[in-house]
Parts: sequence; C-alpha cells; structure tokens
Amino acid sequence: MSDEVAVSDDAALRVLIVEDDPMTGQAHADFVERVPGFDVVGTCLGGHEAIERFDELDAAGTPVDIVLLDMNLTDSHGLEVAGRLNSRGKDVDIIAITAVRHLQVIRSAISTGITQYLIKPFTFAAFREKLENQREFRRGLTGSGSLATQASVDNALSALRSVSSTKLPKGLIAETLDAVSAFVRDSAVPVSATEVGQSLDLSRVTVRRYLEHLVATKQAIKQPRHGTPGRPEYEYRWV
Repeated sequence: MSDEVAVSDDAALRVLIVEDDPMTGQAHADFVERVPGFDVVGTCLGGHEAIERFDELDAAGTPVDIVLLDMNLTDSHGLEVAGRLNSRGKDVDIIAITAVRHLQVIRSAISTGITQYLIKPFTFAAFREKLENQREFRRGLTGSGSLATQASVDNALSALRSVSSTKLPKGLIAETLDAVSAFVRDSAVPVSATEVGQSLDLSRVTVRRYLEHLVATKQAIKQPRHGTPGRPEYEYRWV
C-alpha cells in the first residue's frame, strides 16, 4: 500500500471480484451490493482477466479499492495474482475468499499483502464484517500527511480484528451454521429442515434451530410448504 490512502466517508469503495465459478462470483457480487458504501466494478473468472481489468480501471481514473480474491483459479493461483497486484504499487487492499485452509497458503497470503482471509462457506454477516473492517482499516490510515502516528497505526490494525457483533445464541455452533447457511444458499429451491438434516447428517430438530436463526437474522425466509400431508411443514429459502 502507498503511504497515503485517499478515502472519503462519502465515496463508495470500488470492489473487484475474482472467482472462477460464475455462480459464486455472482453471489459475492450480490453480497457486496447489500453492504452500503461498496460498489462492484467487475467480476473476473481468472487471474489474467483480473489483472487486465484492474489495469483498465486504473487507467480510466476509477482504480480498484478492494479485491475479493479466490485462491484456486483456473489459470493461476491467487497468491500469484495478489503478488502481481501489489507489485503495481497501487492503493488496493486484497481479501482472500477461498475454501483453502492450508496453513502454508494462509501464511503466504499474509506475506503477500493479503489483509483478511475468509474461508468458504460463510454467512452474509461474516462477509459484511470483512468488508466493513477493511473500510475502517483504510480510514484509520487516512491522514493529512505522509507520516502515521502510533495511535493511527494501532487503530487501523485493530479494525481488521473480527469482533462479531452478532453472537450466536447459546447452543449454536458457527461451523454448523455455516454448513446450513451454505446448503440453503446454494439450493435452487426452498428446503425443509428434514431435507437439510438428511444432507448434512443432522437431526431435524437441530437443523430447525439454525434455520430459525437465519430467519431471525433476516438471511432466510420461512414459508409454509403446501400440499404435504399431516403436520404442516415449513420450507426456507435464502434471501
């Protein structure tokens, strides 16, 4: 990153998404658009396309502020793309969004300049938190001159530490919530607690608690399923 970070409280941060799965890339774009203060300026399916798009936007005077970068791309590795982006000396922050959990990759990502690492699958709340943390990080390094104070550095770095404001209710586990969320989000049709439980090898009662939490946090919609005999059954779909 450069010494000075030009961030206005009123200016939306421009986000470039790099994801080789089109549906996942669109899902990330939809998430970005749900967070005030962020605009999607492009979705790229590969590393080479991402570099070209990044350079085009910079030349047009609309540089990218944040890159959401997958690690496993069809034409290159995310670490290679991150290195090439940072070598340009532009004011861009990179957030890794990937299913890769290998510690060596995570260490390399940090050393390459990637500031945050979000592991798939995840909830919208976790995604939003990463974006908002990045915005606060950039604001924390905004100043009138080229030199930072110790306080400004400490405040900027502390902004990247995730302290979730949405604590889970007692008895709910974050990993299970992520799995249930991913199943509902990826389903083309509304699903019932029974269907989710059978797929994830969880009891219907357990799954229903997680589904009701998604409804309470406005990440899913609950509706009665018509045409089923016996006790009324409910189905859930991702917002």
